[in-house]
Amino acid sequence: MDDEKKLKELRKKIFLIGCKGGMAHLASCYSCLEILYALYVKGVLKLDATNPKWSGRDRFILSKGHAGLALYTVMAEAGLLSWEECASYMQPGGGLGGEPCMRDSVWVEATTGSLGHGLPFAQGMAMALKAEGNPARVFVLLGDGECEEGSVWEAAMTASAFGLERLTVILDCNEIQKMDFVNKTIGEPVWREKWSAFGWQADEVDGHDIAALERCLQEENHTGKPRLVIAHTVKGKGVSIMENNPNWHFKLPSSKKEWKVFREELGISEEEMG
Repeated sequence: MDDEKKLKELRKKIFLIGCKGGMAHLASCYSCLEILYALYVKGVLKLDATNPKWSGRDRFILSKGHAGLALYTVMAEAGLLSWEECASYMQPGGGLGGEPCMRDSVWVEATTGSLGHGLPFAQGMAMALKAEGNPARVFVLLGDGECEEGSVWEAAMTASAFGLERLTVILDCNEIQKMDFVNKTIGEPVWREKWSAFGWQADEVDGHDIAALERCLQEENHTGKPRLVIAHTVKGKGVSIMENNPNWHFKLPSSKKEWKVFREELGISEEEMG
């Protein structure tokens, strides 16, 4: 199965597991799915599937923790979780909650969900690894709406002072936050200019182009600066009624018409719907 088909299948699984669990930030999961897929399935992250706490592993933190179901689904596709574990999402007695938690899986590097905490945590990791002489990389995925949190900028303005070139922020730039477009909330954010002014190496990529993501994220950084990768994405990617629609930040289909769109566009059979 090629990547495009796998990604459609993963979107279907996210939808079905989320519906069974009774909650999911589907649109947020779909915007960052290719990014997570490149990291875990295409092998951008250096990991040992038999040793989750191998000291030489690359670290990844999903700061936009509300997309936790996408992370768990991709981890299952990569063989780090079983599909049975993944299906326990939000189930009574199940092992996986709505947002990433270190108690739920040995593969989760940081408990997230309260926005703005992932980058400070990742910076601390990167500083510790550098002090140890450990060349492992640290990746953290932020949402663009999340960048309204002050703690993001407290970390951003100090990271360059420590020369953390093994730290990479991936910005899921889907241009929508909880209930509206980002530019209607804070004006035009000009992310590249802002982060560059704080001493970061800033690059941009199509966040739904797997090959481009692989090339970009595997590229070695020898600038002496931490790196920002602005990944341009579409919130709700893959389902027409969700794409670029702020109303779907936290919503499952609620009408026959909406259910029909999801079934048809994700290729879900009546049997799969249960």
